[in-house]
Amino acid sequence: MNPVAKLLIFLGITLIVVGFLWQIGGRYLHLGRLPGDILVEKENVRFYFPIVTCIVISVIVSLILYLIRLFR
Repeated sequence: MNPVAKLLIFLGITLIVVGFLWQIGGRYLHLGRLPGDILVEKENVRFYFPIVTCIVISVIVSLILYLIRLFR
């Protein structure tokens, strides 16, 4: 099979699994509402920037990729 096709299939399955876990885990893991996330509310404007959530997700993904490389 073509390597690009394998990559696309893998990415699709990964997105489905992550979406499913996000739906189930969202009830317990309040990602996006962590202390340190920036929220500015004005009269008709609401600005939200989840900086701490981005950092947490980045650290988790980095650790997972490190472990994959370590045991490969």
